[in-house]
Order: sequence, then C-alpha cells, then structure tokens
Amino acid sequence: SIDELIEKTVPASIRLKRPLKMEDPVCENEILETLHAIASKNQIWRSYIGMGYYNCSVPQTILRNLLENSGWITQYTPYQPEVSQGRLESLLNYQTMVSDITGLDMANASLLDEATAAAEAMHLCHRYRGVLVELKLPHEMDFSGKDVSGVLFQYPDTEGKVEDFTELVEKAHQTGSLTCCATDLLALCILRPPGEFGVDIALGNSQRFGVPLGYGGPHAAFFAVRESLVRMMPGRMVGVTRDAAGKDVYRLALQTREQHIRRDKATSNICTAQVSVISNLTAA
Repeated sequence: SIDELIEKTVPASIRLKRPLKMEDPVCENEILETLHAIASKNQIWRSYIGMGYYNCSVPQTILRNLLENSGWITQYTPYQPEVSQGRLESLLNYQTMVSDITGLDMANASLLDEATAAAEAMHLCHRYRGVLVELKLPHEMDFSGKDVSGVLFQYPDTEGKVEDFTELVEKAHQTGSLTCCATDLLALCILRPPGEFGVDIALGNSQRFGVPLGYGGPHAAFFAVRESLVRMMPGRMVGVTRDAAGKDVYRLALQTREQHIRRDKATSNICTAQVSVISNLTAA
C-alpha cells in the first residue's frame, strides 16, 4: 500500500506527523472565480514600443495552435531533427522568406535575438578578415588602412531615417571589408533590399511578423549572407535532399560548422529560436 511504501522509503525525521490542513473541496468554477479575483489585482503594464519591437495583430489560428502550444516554445531544433519534417519545412520557409526580402543568397533558421545577431555578424567579419580595430561610426571610417574587418550600419536607423549606403559599401569592398546591415523585414517590403546595393550580411528582428511583444521577448533574429559566406554563417540551416525512395525530404545542412561536431572550433554556439516559425506562418 501507499502507507507501507512511505513507511519504508521516507525517513521518520521528515515525515509529517499530523493530517494536512486542507480546505473543503470546491468545484472547478469556484476555483476559477477565485483565481480570476486574485489575477484581477495585477496591474496591466504597457509594453515598451520601438527600437525593433512593435505591437502586431496575431491571427487566432496562429495564436491558438502555435503561440499557446507549449510544444513550440523552445529555442532549439530537435536533436533528431529529421523526425520533425513539418517543423523543418516551416523553418525552410522562414529561411526562404528572409532571403527573398533581404535580397541575399542564404538565410539561417534564425538566431536568439537581434543583439546576438549583430555580435555574430561582427564575429563573422573578424573570422573572414582576421583583423580587429577599435569601433568607430560607419561614416567616420575611410578604410584606407585595410585593417577593418567589417562595418555595421542601420537601415533604417533608430529614428526611422533611411540613408543611401551604396557609397559606403563600395568603399568597404575596395579594401576587402565586409558590410553588415541591421534592418527591418517589414520596412524592406517597400525599401530597396540590402542585397541590391552590395551588403554582405543582413540581420535584424523578425518580431514584426506576428509575434507579441511579451515585454521584450522571446523573439527571433534573422540572419542572411552572400553565398561566399555560407560556411561561416552562425546558426542552423535547413536544406532539401532526397530519401531512399527518391522523395524530397528536409534535413539540417552544413552541420560541420556547429558545436555538436566542431566543439570549440564551431562558427557559433547559437541555435535557432522556434518563435521564427510563428513569424513565418503569420507573414504567410
């Protein structure tokens, strides 16, 4: 019996010697009313707006089946990802959407946030060039010394201004420096894509496509690069292959870049943010 099991396994020193002090049982409706009364004492705060985070309308289908489904709330792809073909297909659609909007050749399956993506972009530039100098504002750089790994600029910037960075990109490329553009996917639906004026790396926050603010997170970052930089790109990538029956299937591509294979020599230790799936499905 349960009593015998407790007697043999639970030390007497920590056993409760008296019956539990419990209220009389109540029905579900009554306990829900009680919990609602307690919750109504909370103050409703507003989420901060701007700086890459903006309120949006989430379709009820996405809200009910994805955002409120705890099975999707993870920043990791499965450790046996090929089992989850539907999840991988959604991530591939996300990559395709980011690549199309930014005008770049390849995008990963998201990073954790925009700040991480910006750091990863500059780290990629350093791996590519192998030089590192002090940080300066983009317009203050003359690139004369050929000692600049990369330059990072906003398009549009924090105040919403849209500048033409074509000349800056050309100057950087003349000395072999890479150019990184922190941008906004929704703005790029009407603005000139970074890939069209020569940018090597585009990054930003994909929250705009249907992910609630959540007081700052969790949100997924997007990250796209030119084809020549694919093997240096952080994060995971989903690709298409064929199985033994000749059918198209989805798998994680270029995994030799990642930490579970290369350990300390990996390009990055960052995985995906599954909230990117919500961004993609909402945008669709």
